[in-house]
Amino acid sequence: MESVARSQSAGPGASASNDTTLIYRQSRWTRLTHWLWAISLFFMLLSGLQIFNARPQLYIGKQSGFDYNNTILAIGAENTNAGLRGYTEIFGHRFDTTGVLGWSGPAGQETSRAFPSWATIPSYYDLGTARVIHFFFAWILTTTLIVWLVASTVNGHLRRDLAPRLDDLKRLPQDIIDHAKLKFHHTREYNTLQKMAYGGVLFVLLPLMIITGLAMSPSMNSVLPFLNDLLGGRQTARTIHFTVMVLLVAFFVVHILMILAAGPINELRSIITGWYRTDPPAQDDKPVERSA
Repeated sequence: MESVARSQSAGPGASASNDTTLIYRQSRWTRLTHWLWAISLFFMLLSGLQIFNARPQLYIGKQSGFDYNNTILAIGAENTNAGLRGYTEIFGHRFDTTGVLGWSGPAGQETSRAFPSWATIPSYYDLGTARVIHFFFAWILTTTLIVWLVASTVNGHLRRDLAPRLDDLKRLPQDIIDHAKLKFHHTREYNTLQKMAYGGVLFVLLPLMIITGLAMSPSMNSVLPFLNDLLGGRQTARTIHFTVMVLLVAFFVVHILMILAAGPINELRSIITGWYRTDPPAQDDKPVERSA
Protein backbone atom coordinates (compact mmCIF):
# COMPACT_ATOMS: atom_id res chain seq x y z
CA MET A 1 0.00 0.00 0.00
CA GLU A 2 1.32 3.42 -0.87
CA SER A 3 2.02 5.72 2.03
CA VAL A 4 -0.96 7.63 3.34
CA ALA A 5 0.64 9.83 5.96
CA ARG A 6 1.27 13.56 5.92
CA SER A 7 3.51 14.74 3.08
CA GLN A 8 6.41 16.76 4.38
CA SER A 9 8.46 19.45 2.71
CA ALA A 10 11.41 18.95 4.97
CA GLY A 11 12.96 16.04 6.74
CA PRO A 12 16.23 14.40 7.74
CA GLY A 13 18.89 15.32 5.25
CA ALA A 14 16.63 17.81 3.47
CA SER A 15 19.60 20.04 2.73
CA ALA A 16 21.43 17.20 0.97
CA SER A 17 19.95 18.02 -2.41
CA ASN A 18 19.51 21.25 -4.35
CA ASP A 19 17.15 19.59 -6.81
CA THR A 20 13.84 21.43 -6.33
CA THR A 21 11.91 18.52 -7.83
CA LEU A 22 13.16 16.07 -5.18
CA ILE A 23 11.15 16.45 -1.97
CA TYR A 24 11.02 14.59 1.32
CA ARG A 25 7.47 13.23 1.01
CA GLN A 26 7.14 10.25 3.36
CA SER A 27 8.06 10.40 7.02
CA ARG A 28 9.75 7.56 8.90
CA TRP A 29 6.47 6.76 10.64
CA THR A 30 4.67 6.58 7.30
CA ARG A 31 7.22 4.18 5.87
CA LEU A 32 7.22 2.02 8.99
CA THR A 33 3.43 1.61 9.10
CA HIS A 34 3.32 0.98 5.35
CA TRP A 35 5.70 -1.98 5.58
CA LEU A 36 4.14 -3.31 8.79
CA TRP A 37 0.75 -3.40 7.04
CA ALA A 38 2.22 -4.94 3.88
CA ILE A 39 4.07 -7.71 5.75
CA SER A 40 1.11 -8.41 8.04
CA LEU A 41 -1.36 -8.66 5.16
CA PHE A 42 0.97 -10.97 3.23
CA PHE A 43 1.23 -13.50 6.05
CA MET A 44 -2.45 -13.13 6.93
CA LEU A 45 -3.46 -13.84 3.33
CA LEU A 46 -1.41 -17.01 2.90
CA SER A 47 -2.18 -18.38 6.37
CA GLY A 48 -5.84 -17.43 5.88
CA LEU A 49 -5.99 -19.52 2.71
CA GLN A 50 -4.60 -22.44 4.70
CA ILE A 51 -7.33 -21.94 7.30
CA PHE A 52 -9.94 -21.75 4.55
CA ASN A 53 -8.72 -25.12 3.24
CA ALA A 54 -10.00 -26.73 6.43
CA ARG A 55 -13.55 -25.94 5.31
CA PRO A 56 -13.55 -24.73 1.70
CA GLN A 57 -17.12 -23.46 1.60
CA LEU A 58 -18.76 -20.13 2.30
CA TYR A 59 -22.32 -19.65 3.53
CA ILE A 60 -24.83 -16.89 4.20
CA GLY A 61 -26.72 -17.22 7.49
CA LYS A 62 -26.17 -18.66 10.93
CA GLN A 63 -26.36 -22.32 9.88
CA SER A 64 -24.29 -24.46 7.55
CA GLY A 65 -24.29 -28.07 6.42
CA PHE A 66 -25.95 -30.51 4.05
CA ASP A 67 -29.43 -29.68 5.35
CA TYR A 68 -29.18 -26.02 4.31
CA ASN A 69 -29.13 -24.50 0.84
CA ASN A 70 -27.14 -21.39 1.65
CA THR A 71 -23.73 -22.17 0.13
CA ILE A 72 -22.43 -19.38 -2.11
CA LEU A 73 -18.89 -20.71 -2.71
CA ALA A 74 -17.39 -24.19 -2.66
CA ILE A 75 -14.00 -25.43 -3.83
CA GLY A 76 -13.20 -29.13 -4.03
CA ALA A 77 -12.55 -32.20 -6.17
CA GLU A 78 -14.89 -34.76 -7.71
CA ASN A 79 -14.69 -38.00 -9.65
CA THR A 80 -15.52 -37.63 -13.35
CA ASN A 81 -15.14 -39.76 -16.47
CA ALA A 82 -11.77 -38.03 -16.93
CA GLY A 83 -10.70 -38.86 -13.39
CA LEU A 84 -10.46 -36.56 -10.40
CA ARG A 85 -11.07 -32.95 -11.33
CA GLY A 86 -10.98 -29.77 -9.30
CA TYR A 87 -13.96 -27.45 -9.30
CA THR A 88 -15.04 -24.08 -7.98
CA GLU A 89 -18.76 -23.46 -7.51
CA ILE A 90 -20.03 -19.88 -7.16
CA PHE A 91 -23.73 -19.25 -6.55
CA GLY A 92 -24.57 -22.65 -8.04
CA HIS A 93 -22.40 -22.21 -11.17
CA ARG A 94 -19.59 -24.78 -11.34
CA PHE A 95 -16.26 -24.24 -13.11
CA ASP A 96 -13.43 -26.68 -13.75
CA THR A 97 -10.36 -25.34 -11.94
CA THR A 98 -8.16 -28.44 -12.02
CA GLY A 99 -4.51 -27.65 -11.44
CA VAL A 100 -5.22 -24.44 -9.55
CA LEU A 101 -8.18 -24.83 -7.19
CA GLY A 102 -9.62 -28.03 -5.77
CA TRP A 103 -7.15 -30.51 -7.26
CA SER A 104 -3.52 -29.47 -7.71
CA GLY A 105 0.08 -30.45 -7.28
CA PRO A 106 2.99 -31.95 -9.28
CA ALA A 107 2.00 -34.47 -11.95
CA GLY A 108 1.24 -37.77 -10.31
CA GLN A 109 1.25 -36.20 -6.83
CA GLU A 110 -1.92 -34.11 -7.01
CA THR A 111 -3.92 -33.65 -3.84
CA SER A 112 -7.41 -32.48 -3.06
CA ARG A 113 -7.16 -29.03 -1.47
CA ALA A 114 -8.98 -25.79 -2.13
CA PHE A 115 -5.94 -23.55 -2.55
CA PRO A 116 -2.65 -25.08 -3.78
CA SER A 117 0.40 -25.54 -1.56
CA TRP A 118 2.32 -22.66 -3.14
CA ALA A 119 -0.43 -20.23 -2.05
CA THR A 120 -0.58 -21.18 1.64
CA ILE A 121 1.49 -20.89 4.80
CA PRO A 122 2.54 -23.53 5.74
CA SER A 123 2.67 -25.16 2.30
CA TYR A 124 1.65 -28.49 3.84
CA TYR A 125 -1.65 -28.86 5.68
CA ASP A 126 -1.23 -27.62 9.25
CA LEU A 127 -4.26 -25.77 10.59
CA GLY A 128 -2.77 -25.10 14.03
CA THR A 129 0.36 -23.39 12.70
CA ALA A 130 -1.68 -21.40 10.19
CA ARG A 131 -3.94 -20.09 12.95
CA VAL A 132 -0.99 -19.04 15.12
CA ILE A 133 0.61 -17.14 12.22
CA HIS A 134 -2.70 -15.59 11.18
CA PHE A 135 -3.61 -14.30 14.64
CA PHE A 136 -0.08 -13.05 15.37
CA PHE A 137 0.00 -10.81 12.31
CA ALA A 138 -3.67 -9.87 12.76
CA TRP A 139 -2.83 -8.30 16.12
CA ILE A 140 0.18 -6.51 14.63
CA LEU A 141 -2.00 -5.06 11.87
CA THR A 142 -4.78 -4.11 14.30
CA THR A 143 -2.44 -2.42 16.77
CA THR A 144 -0.66 -0.50 14.01
CA LEU A 145 -3.97 0.64 12.52
CA ILE A 146 -5.33 1.85 15.88
CA VAL A 147 -2.15 3.78 16.68
CA TRP A 148 -2.13 5.27 13.17
CA LEU A 149 -5.79 6.34 13.42
CA VAL A 150 -5.29 8.02 16.81
CA ALA A 151 -2.08 9.78 15.77
CA SER A 152 -3.51 10.90 12.43
CA THR A 153 -6.59 12.32 14.13
CA VAL A 154 -4.57 14.20 16.73
CA ASN A 155 -2.04 15.69 14.29
CA GLY A 156 -4.71 16.62 11.73
CA HIS A 157 -3.40 14.34 8.98
CA LEU A 158 -6.82 12.82 8.30
CA ARG A 159 -8.51 16.18 7.84
CA ARG A 160 -5.59 17.75 6.01
CA ASP A 161 -4.50 15.02 3.60
CA LEU A 162 -7.07 12.26 3.26
CA ALA A 163 -10.50 13.84 3.58
CA PRO A 164 -11.79 14.62 0.06
CA ARG A 165 -12.68 18.29 -0.38
CA LEU A 166 -15.20 19.82 -2.75
CA ASP A 167 -12.40 20.68 -5.19
CA ASP A 168 -11.26 17.05 -5.12
CA LEU A 169 -14.72 15.84 -6.06
CA LYS A 170 -14.89 18.34 -8.89
CA ARG A 171 -11.59 17.00 -10.22
CA LEU A 172 -12.69 13.35 -9.97
CA PRO A 173 -13.87 12.98 -13.61
CA GLN A 174 -10.58 14.41 -14.91
CA ASP A 175 -8.57 12.20 -12.53
CA ILE A 176 -10.37 9.13 -13.87
CA ILE A 177 -9.62 10.20 -17.46
CA ASP A 178 -5.96 10.89 -16.63
CA HIS A 179 -5.50 7.49 -14.98
CA ALA A 180 -7.25 5.73 -17.88
CA LYS A 181 -4.76 7.42 -20.23
CA LEU A 182 -1.87 6.60 -17.83
CA LYS A 183 -1.24 10.32 -17.51
CA PHE A 184 0.13 10.96 -14.03
CA HIS A 185 0.89 14.17 -12.13
CA HIS A 186 3.74 13.78 -9.64
CA THR A 187 3.14 16.29 -6.85
CA ARG A 188 3.22 16.41 -3.08
CA GLU A 189 -0.52 15.96 -2.55
CA TYR A 190 -2.75 12.94 -3.19
CA ASN A 191 -5.30 13.10 -5.96
CA THR A 192 -8.98 12.31 -5.54
CA LEU A 193 -8.73 8.67 -6.61
CA GLN A 194 -5.89 8.06 -4.17
CA LYS A 195 -7.83 9.63 -1.31
CA MET A 196 -10.88 7.53 -2.10
CA ALA A 197 -8.87 4.31 -2.51
CA TYR A 198 -6.81 4.76 0.66
CA GLY A 199 -9.86 5.90 2.60
CA GLY A 200 -11.77 2.82 1.48
CA VAL A 201 -8.96 0.52 2.62
CA LEU A 202 -8.16 2.26 5.91
CA PHE A 203 -11.67 3.13 7.06
CA VAL A 204 -13.81 0.39 5.50
CA LEU A 205 -11.94 -2.76 4.45
CA LEU A 206 -9.39 -3.09 7.25
CA PRO A 207 -11.86 -2.30 10.08
CA LEU A 208 -14.41 -4.67 8.50
CA MET A 209 -11.81 -7.41 8.27
CA ILE A 210 -10.92 -6.94 11.95
CA ILE A 211 -14.56 -6.88 13.08
CA THR A 212 -15.50 -10.01 11.12
CA GLY A 213 -12.37 -11.75 12.40
CA LEU A 214 -13.42 -11.02 15.98
CA ALA A 215 -16.95 -12.22 15.23
CA MET A 216 -15.61 -15.61 14.09
CA SER A 217 -13.60 -16.11 17.28
CA PRO A 218 -15.48 -18.25 19.86
CA SER A 219 -13.43 -16.64 22.65
CA MET A 220 -14.82 -13.23 21.69
CA ASN A 221 -18.46 -14.31 21.93
CA SER A 222 -18.54 -13.64 25.67
CA VAL A 223 -16.81 -10.27 25.25
CA LEU A 224 -18.71 -9.02 22.20
CA PRO A 225 -21.82 -11.25 22.00
CA PHE A 226 -23.67 -8.81 19.73
CA LEU A 227 -21.17 -9.05 16.85
CA ASN A 228 -22.52 -12.33 15.48
CA ASP A 229 -26.10 -11.07 15.43
CA LEU A 230 -25.01 -7.73 13.95
CA LEU A 231 -23.24 -9.49 11.07
CA GLY A 232 -25.91 -12.12 10.48
CA GLY A 233 -24.15 -15.06 12.10
CA ARG A 234 -20.65 -16.53 12.20
CA GLN A 235 -20.94 -18.07 8.73
CA THR A 236 -21.97 -14.74 7.22
CA ALA A 237 -19.09 -13.05 9.05
CA ARG A 238 -16.72 -15.62 7.54
CA THR A 239 -18.11 -14.90 4.06
CA ILE A 240 -17.68 -11.14 4.56
CA HIS A 241 -14.15 -11.74 5.86
CA PHE A 242 -13.27 -13.71 2.71
CA THR A 243 -14.85 -11.08 0.45
CA VAL A 244 -12.82 -8.32 2.10
CA MET A 245 -9.69 -10.39 1.49
CA VAL A 246 -10.54 -10.60 -2.21
CA LEU A 247 -11.07 -6.83 -2.36
CA LEU A 248 -7.74 -6.17 -0.63
CA VAL A 249 -5.96 -8.43 -3.12
CA ALA A 250 -7.66 -6.52 -5.96
CA PHE A 251 -6.51 -3.23 -4.40
CA PHE A 252 -2.96 -4.58 -4.16
CA VAL A 253 -2.93 -5.63 -7.82
CA VAL A 254 -4.21 -2.22 -9.00
CA HIS A 255 -1.80 -0.48 -6.64
CA ILE A 256 1.20 -2.34 -8.07
CA LEU A 257 0.05 -1.66 -11.63
CA MET A 258 -0.22 2.07 -10.86
CA ILE A 259 3.27 2.06 -9.34
CA LEU A 260 4.69 0.44 -12.46
CA ALA A 261 2.84 2.88 -14.72
CA ALA A 262 3.70 6.00 -12.70
CA GLY A 263 7.41 5.17 -12.33
CA PRO A 264 8.47 2.32 -10.03
CA ILE A 265 11.89 3.74 -9.12
CA ASN A 266 10.42 7.03 -7.96
CA GLU A 267 7.56 5.38 -6.08
CA LEU A 268 9.79 2.80 -4.35
CA ARG A 269 12.38 5.42 -3.43
CA SER A 270 9.60 7.43 -1.81
CA ILE A 271 8.36 4.59 0.39
CA ILE A 272 11.86 3.34 1.25
CA THR A 273 13.84 6.56 1.75
CA GLY A 274 11.09 9.19 1.91
CA TRP A 275 12.39 11.13 -1.11
CA TYR A 276 10.05 11.68 -4.07
CA ARG A 277 10.67 13.39 -7.41
CA THR A 278 7.87 15.74 -8.45
CA ASP A 279 7.09 17.23 -11.84
CA PRO A 280 9.20 20.27 -12.78
CA PRO A 281 7.53 23.59 -11.88
CA ALA A 282 5.23 24.96 -14.57
CA GLN A 283 6.46 27.94 -16.54
CA ASP A 284 4.00 30.20 -14.76
CA ASP A 285 5.36 28.89 -11.41
CA LYS A 286 1.92 27.79 -10.36
CA PRO A 287 1.98 24.51 -8.42
CA VAL A 288 0.29 21.45 -9.88
CA GLU A 289 -2.45 20.42 -7.49
CA ARG A 290 -2.87 16.77 -8.42
CA SER A 291 -0.55 13.86 -7.74
CA ALA A 292 -0.20 10.48 -9.35
